[in-house]
Amino acid sequence: MLTPPYNIGKVFNGKKESWGSDTQYLEWCYRWLDVCIRKLSSDGSMYLMAATQNMPFLDVYLREKVTILSRIVWHYDSSGVQARRLYGSLYEPILFAVKNKSTYTFNTDDILVEARTGAVRKLIDYRKATPTVYNSHKIPGNVWSFSRVRYRMPEYEEHPSQKPEALLERIIKASSNEGDLVLDPFAGTFTTCAVAARLKRRSVGIEIDSKYVGVGLRRLRFKDATAFVTPAPKKIFKQAADMDCQPDLF
Repeated sequence: MLTPPYNIGKVFNGKKESWGSDTQYLEWCYRWLDVCIRKLSSDGSMYLMAATQNMPFLDVYLREKVTILSRIVWHYDSSGVQARRLYGSLYEPILFAVKNKSTYTFNTDDILVEARTGAVRKLIDYRKATPTVYNSHKIPGNVWSFSRVRYRMPEYEEHPSQKPEALLERIIKASSNEGDLVLDPFAGTFTTCAVAARLKRRSVGIEIDSKYVGVGLRRLRFKDATAFVTPAPKKIFKQAADMDCQPDLF
């Protein structure tokens, strides 16, 4: 799972991401992408997330080195600040790529979702010799709807680009088996590693910021590293004046 800094000015533990130019940022990405491709197993997969303005360049670069099987849109709600003079962003792009399109792991049965045509609408396929109801489950399409991690969620950590566990769960279930090794070279809050552990996969998480390493130690429950653990964020709420309303956040 590859989720590098997006080069859009986010602040990580007081440090604002910044490259001298878009060209310098992309050249930096190309270098670590080459390393990841070399380390990827023959039956392994890569999932790359990046800012919408940078993904086209990364897409073109990767086409010469791996096989891109899907271009996924992670769609999410936007209940926070709304754009006023442009169309607000409601998605992030994900590339799903493999080193060998003949041998990669893809566990279809582990990621099936409800197919409304068969499961809900009960429509019948009359094209078959014996008309039957359409399948009730299917492989997800390339538009995925998962909520962003919000302040009130149990999985929330203090990080500007934390990814939801449900998103990582689908990816890890689809493209790995129990006992396989999952790498996240930009671990952040170590969501990839935490989900991998829950799904009985091994994982390696790489993170440069000691605060986020401490988050990972806590989430992965390292018993011998309590002195380095970053405490869980304290969530403070205030009750709205109208008791029927949802509480606001300080």
